[in-house]
Amino acid sequence: MADPSVTLGTATKQEHFERIYSREPFKGLKAILDGLSHDHEALCDAVHATNSYADLLVRLGYRITLTKQIHVQDSFSHLGPAGGVKVVLPYYDIPTHSSFPTLINYDSTLTTTARSATFFNEMLSALKRQLSTE
Repeated sequence: MADPSVTLGTATKQEHFERIYSREPFKGLKAILDGLSHDHEALCDAVHATNSYADLLVRLGYRITLTKQIHVQDSFSHLGPAGGVKVVLPYYDIPTHSSFPTLINYDSTLTTTARSATFFNEMLSALKRQLSTE
């Protein structure tokens, strides 16, 4: 029987991704990406093939739209096709005491602030580092 640490097949690569992607530090990024795609194999491939959060979103069929500020409570009133918002993700990062809200829209855009985009870009970089070192 082949040693699984030597033979890195698709299932092993996928399992490795799922194990790290599901960790607590990536909870916010996972909430967004799971809202964009239920195909974790495609998500795994996209994460491995990209170097930035914006590029990852493009690979998943979305483009990022930056706005100065997002009022989370107001965003909930725009839920539904008429308002254009499919999902409101009001992520709050406890260590930094910061709010990084994201809106997934029906027109295949993701609306967020520049601070949120930077935060999730850094989170993606950390995920990629862990994927490559473990």
